[in-house]
Amino acid sequence: MKIKLLTIGKTDDKNLSALIETYQVRLKHYIKFELEIIPDIKNVKNLSEKQQKEKEGELILNKLQQTDQLILLDEKGKDFRSLEFSQYLQKKMNSGIKQLVFVIGGPYGFSETVYKKSMGKVSFSKMTFSHQMIRLFVVEQLYRGFSILKNEPYHHE
Repeated sequence: MKIKLLTIGKTDDKNLSALIETYQVRLKHYIKFELEIIPDIKNVKNLSEKQQKEKEGELILNKLQQTDQLILLDEKGKDFRSLEFSQYLQKKMNSGIKQLVFVIGGPYGFSETVYKKSMGKVSFSKMTFSHQMIRLFVVEQLYRGFSILKNEPYHHE
């Protein structure tokens, strides 16, 4: 299985970028991983929230392969503890999925089309985080999940 993290817009904080890169390198010891950045939409001031979500949705869906399993990072998604998230990852690997795609949406969330295409939603918190920070949290939790599956000493409980 391969995991892809799709995000809207680049990370302009160099410190966050460095930390994200650190965990990407670590994660690649366990699984094929790709972070793909979809460029921000231009002229969003001229668009309604719904129009912006629709445009972002089209860009997200254009990045998917037919066999990809799409999981949305959404505040209304399923909450996991780290051990549970590692078990979730194991189940996905056991199911024979070629590519699991996690998506961080734009500032207004996802279009209805993206929600319909998704195979689930995962929440990292009931709180709202910047789109740049949540990237770090996702990559770190993926790394933590795989280190748990390998019984490595990174996670303490």
